[in-house]
Amino acid sequence: MSIELISLTVLLLALAVAGIAIKILLKPNGTFSGTCASQNLYLNQQGESCSICGAKIGEECKEEN
Repeated sequence: MSIELISLTVLLLALAVAGIAIKILLKPNGTFSGTCASQNLYLNQQGESCSICGAKIGEECKEEN
C-alpha cells in the first residue's frame, strides 16, 4: 500500500471523528438523538422494546434530551 492511500484513510477517519465530536459538543446535554435500536428493523427483528428507554417499534425515543 502506498503512503498516499494510508494518509487519505487516516484523514477521512479523523474528519469523521471530528464531525461526531462537534455534533456532540453543539447538542444540548451532549447526547445523540434517535439512538433507539427499536426503530431499526434490521437490529430488532423480534419486535422487542428498546433496552435503554423502553420505546417499542413505531414509538419515539423516550430518553430525555
